[in-house]
Amino acid sequence: MPRYVVLFHEPPPESGRASHWDVMFESGGVLRTWALGEWPVGPCGVDAARLADHRIDYLTYEGPVSRGRGCVRRVDEGTYAIREASLDLFRVELVGRAWSGAIRLAADGAAPPRWYCSPDSDDSERSPNRID
Repeated sequence: MPRYVVLFHEPPPESGRASHWDVMFESGGVLRTWALGEWPVGPCGVDAARLADHRIDYLTYEGPVSRGRGCVRRVDEGTYAIREASLDLFRVELVGRAWSGAIRLAADGAAPPRWYCSPDSDDSERSPNRID
């Protein structure tokens, strides 16, 4: 099964960016990546931002990010199975330390698209636990 990782990313204060979670899914030799400003808890979801694919090395990496972009630490890892995948929808079943159950990453169809991460509707009771 392919792997996923969630990294807590703390940018340097001078960057003006808030700390966030990078959710990364192993796919075709890269990590499909979304940034979440909040940890999704309960049936409600959170805004997400689709980022450029990342190097597979981030599956096991913790520490400083290149070019002075802060530090990351691993807060969850595990495996996943794709339920549905398209350009604007990524539904997966996760088996990890913190996340177990299904989540949905969906774009709203606008240009540029706005992404949203939430527990999958079939599994709203199996939401991830909060990790700080």
